[in-house]
Amino acid sequence: MMGCNTKQMELEVEVYETSASGNKLKKITEFASGQKEAVIKLLPKDKFQTITGFGGSFTEASAYLLNNVSKENREKVLEAYFGEEGARYSLTRTHMNSCDFSLSNYSYAPVEGDKDLKSFSIDEDREDLIPMIKDAMAISKDGFKILSSPWTAPPWMKDNNDWRGGKLLPEYNDTWALFFSKYIEAYKAEGIDIWGFTVENEPLGNNNNWESMHFTAQEMTEFVQYHLGPKLEADGHNVKILGYDQNRDHLKDWVDVMFEDQASSKYIDGTAIHWYASTYEVFPDVLQYAHNKAPDKYLIQTEACGDSEIPKWKDDQWYWSKESTDWGWDWAPEDQKYLHPKYAPVNRYARDIIGCLNNWVDGWIDWNMVLDRQGGPNWFKNWCLAPVIVDPENDEVYFTPIFYTLSHFSKFIRPGATRIGFENSDESLMVTAAKNEDGSIAVIVFNEGNTSKNFSLSLNEKTVDIKISEKAIQTINIPN
Repeated sequence: MMGCNTKQMELEVEVYETSASGNKLKKITEFASGQKEAVIKLLPKDKFQTITGFGGSFTEASAYLLNNVSKENREKVLEAYFGEEGARYSLTRTHMNSCDFSLSNYSYAPVEGDKDLKSFSIDEDREDLIPMIKDAMAISKDGFKILSSPWTAPPWMKDNNDWRGGKLLPEYNDTWALFFSKYIEAYKAEGIDIWGFTVENEPLGNNNNWESMHFTAQEMTEFVQYHLGPKLEADGHNVKILGYDQNRDHLKDWVDVMFEDQASSKYIDGTAIHWYASTYEVFPDVLQYAHNKAPDKYLIQTEACGDSEIPKWKDDQWYWSKESTDWGWDWAPEDQKYLHPKYAPVNRYARDIIGCLNNWVDGWIDWNMVLDRQGGPNWFKNWCLAPVIVDPENDEVYFTPIFYTLSHFSKFIRPGATRIGFENSDESLMVTAAKNEDGSIAVIVFNEGNTSKNFSLSLNEKTVDIKISEKAIQTINIPN
């Protein structure tokens, strides 16, 4: 690709763009020359976190839907996510027991009082979840990590005997720890390795709307310290344990407890976070605080989606327009309404991933990979957006602009990459950059403005002039 003539040596790059004007990871080969409005200088000697990966989640809802479209469309979706020509997802999540994006409530240990978990069985996952994961594994050349999260223990282990809310009864601490160990072994027997766990999805609860179980920071830390960590270690499971797993607005309080000292943090490998406190505000100060509290631990965004929305079918422009809302638009307290404006779904994703990367987050996982035109199935009718929408009745698949937005990161920033520094003269452009282990550098530029921009990109005295469209995200790949 050629830039403008210059006395400096030209930087060789490949540029891919997704835009409101219709580009979908399109390779850009020609740029109109014009006045440069921005200068981006890469600083490869400034090194930050090592990247764990990017991806989405295997849910029963997504797997069920893929079993209800044609074999051709099922393979098309899995290839798009995991194939070499696709998004190349490298970090994924799934649920232990049921969640709201399941077809019903279920547990792998349904027999009340079964302390030794002799009834433990993952049969519930054999029809949908396990086949989806195994088919994705067969497609993925480099493989991917799987993070598993429980939404709740079986009701009989809890003080309210309910799927929703309540706490784990102390007499079942060891049984619940055994549950994690048996889950690893059962999945391993299916040929699926589990890379890590979060201890509990959203331990602060969800107003008891769907499966949940409450922990305080102290309770979760002690459960890991005295039960889960020692049990997994004793059973020989080399698996990561991530604490917290909820919104960033309470993150500070949790990392203070989890990483108080060596004893409290011995078995905790990192922190998991969600974005629902605001899909607009990144909370950079809080992320920086969490990193500084435990600089050698993982900091992974484990769930994000456009929530409280029903997907728009084959309407790309909606995903680029500021009409989307989230739960906070209706329900947030007055003093938090500013965190929940109407905002374009693409912008939410691009802004958050770049903001997370620039503040020490090393992995970013989307929620459901596939939903239907209603934004389900979801037994609680908690409708959401997904990057891929399917219509099983008509056997149709729609790849939304969110899919391409995520691909700009997952396809080009690979596990083991190191985020590097940069200087950016234009605050209206969001930028991040990472150097892959093969020496290639991926630069992500997001222009949410209504006008295109010309900018120069420089690396080690080499430069190239590039144009980014209005309302567009670009990945600039600099080969080794």
